[in-house]
Amino acid sequence: MSRKETYEQRTEELLLPIMEENNFELVDVEYVKEGGNWYLRAYIDKEGGITVDDCEVVSRKMSDLLDEADFIEESYIFEVSSPGLGRPLKKEKDYVRSMGKELEIRTYRAINKQKEFYGILTAYDENTVTIQTEDEEEMIFNKSDIALIRLAFDF
Repeated sequence: MSRKETYEQRTEELLLPIMEENNFELVDVEYVKEGGNWYLRAYIDKEGGITVDDCEVVSRKMSDLLDEADFIEESYIFEVSSPGLGRPLKKEKDYVRSMGKELEIRTYRAINKQKEFYGILTAYDENTVTIQTEDEEEMIFNKSDIALIRLAFDF
């Protein structure tokens, strides 16, 4: 396991009791370098959406735990935020929550001269995602061919 994966996994382990205590969902944890700084980010959610106060509660409790555990070698900035509307589907629970909803799928390579697809999520498994398009056409994508998959949203 890479150092990045180890940091993310250990952070998830520390966050889970805080999530349960507050009835929040841990959507994702990432450890990334941006502009010369390392960032440890936790994305949280709850029914009805996350507030700034919710993020602050998690941030305060988690900061103390991170200081105690002290498992990250580099200096970093810890952030807690909402995953936002355009969050990608990554985990099993993301697919479960999105069943029957409209998705946007972008592929690495063109399929029928197209790289962007919209449709209702009708099925998924470990390797594939199936949508039904507006034209009632069923399309099956290999997950390995998908560059981005997220809920579609209209403005």
